Amino acid sequence: MVKTDPKVDAYIGRQQPFAQPILNHVRSLVHRGLPEAEEALKWGVPYFTVNGKNAVGMAAFKKHASVMVCSTETAGGGMGNFGKLTSVDQLPGDEELIEQFRRSAVAVQSSETSRPAPRGVPDEPSDFAAAIDRIEGAREIFDGFTDAQRRDYIEWILSAKREATREKRVATAAEWIGEGKRRNWKY
Repeated sequence: MVKTDPKVDAYIGRQQPFAQPILNHVRSLVHRGLPEAEEALKWGVPYFTVNGKNAVGMAAFKKHASVMVCSTETAGGGMGNFGKLTSVDQLPGDEELIEQFRRSAVAVQSSETSRPAPRGVPDEPSDFAAAIDRIEGAREIFDGFTDAQRRDYIEWILSAKREATREKRVATAAEWIGEGKRRNWKY
């Protein structure tokens, strides 16, 4: 049985009268087709998740509603998979819709579940390493930065197109690191 969320009830109750039957119908079909699903509000609209992954979503607006089958491209011009809905009759048949929901749940579960491998830190340029080593305590600070923080500095230096720009960035970076500042410390 689908784990329901009272926030979804409240969401549906706040919508325009034309949208409520659409949302309730989709909700009941998800309950029939995906009994393992859980309801949740995400980005302010109802979603049905399976093992924490979005399988189906729905939303209502002033003049239309939309249904998002999360494993497929939207054909409705950014308005879900079925376009701008104003009545239940505009949805595919119940069994077809349930089958789409089931395929979506399977597809999102079989999609890559791990995050992309983190990018490595580029090799430290020798001029940059020498500049850091000249400032007392800077090496320890830099080595204590996260990979992303070290990568920010190194990529900033490597991206300089002119030698004069690179030299200025190396000097600035070494100074900032000596003060314990991350590359984008101003922000």
